[in-house]
Amino acid sequence: MRKLTLSTAETIISAALEKAEELSLKPLTVVVLDAGGHAIALKRQDGSSIMRPQIATGKAVGALAVGTGTRWLNANAETRPHFVNALNGASGGAIIPVPGGVLVKNEEGETLGAVGITGDTSDNDEACAVAGVEAVNLVADCG
Repeated sequence: MRKLTLSTAETIISAALEKAEELSLKPLTVVVLDAGGHAIALKRQDGSSIMRPQIATGKAVGALAVGTGTRWLNANAETRPHFVNALNGASGGAIIPVPGGVLVKNEEGETLGAVGITGDTSDNDEACAVAGVEAVNLVADCG
C-alpha cells in the first residue's frame, strides 16, 4: 500500500471505535490524516466535547511532525519542554503532545499517515488507535 484511501481510513476509524466500545470508554473523536497531514476522515461520537476534532488532529499532526507517535512527544514534554514548546510554536500551536497520536506505516516502514484519537485517557486513546491500524494490517508507531 502506497497511500491511505478513504475506505482504509473508514475501516481504521470503525475498528478504533469498536475497541472503545469493548473497553467501555467515553465518547471518542478519531481522525485519519494522510502523510501530508491532510484529513482523510474524521468521526466524532455523540457526546464528544466540542474541541475533540482539533485535539485528535493535533495528536495526529504531532506524530507526523516528529516521525513517531506522540508518546515520544509526551516524554520529551517532560524532559525537554523547551523543545516541545518550540515545536508547537513552529507549528502554529497545532501539536498536542500526549499519547493518542500514532503513525500509520506499511511493512517497509514507510509512513502513510497518522491516526489521532481523543476522548478518554491518553493510554486508552492510543490503544484504540493501535487497534484501528492493526485492523487494516498496517503498522502503528506509538513512539
